Amino acid sequence: MGYSRFDPAMQRRVAWNAGKNVGTKRPLTQKQIWAIRFHLDREGRLRDKALFDLAIDSKLRGCDLVKIKIGDVVAGADIRNRATVIQQKTNRPVQFELTSDVRATLIAWLERRGGQRGIISSQAGSIMPDT
Repeated sequence: MGYSRFDPAMQRRVAWNAGKNVGTKRPLTQKQIWAIRFHLDREGRLRDKALFDLAIDSKLRGCDLVKIKIGDVVAGADIRNRATVIQQKTNRPVQFELTSDVRATLIAWLERRGGQRGIISSQAGSIMPDT
């Protein structure tokens, strides 16, 4: 059920997407990626930087990124070179490589939080311990 074009209250109403870019957005440039990393470093937001780096490396959708378990990227005391995640939308496995920068950021974050196994929470993007 929609709005009637004859309703006087709706005639002056501006469309929600008037003047906004909708649809596919341009990818981030290298300069923008490094600026975001620099900002997160300067602010001391190690968790956010680890999530951002993981997102850039994996090219996963947000819903898949926040469901990654630490055990998916950690093998023993080391961070894996390659990880595999099953996508929620397609239900297919996706394999991606973790660069040395991402592995260093993940190691630093795990050391800061105590290194316990956990999952990445979809609400706040934080790594929460298993219960």
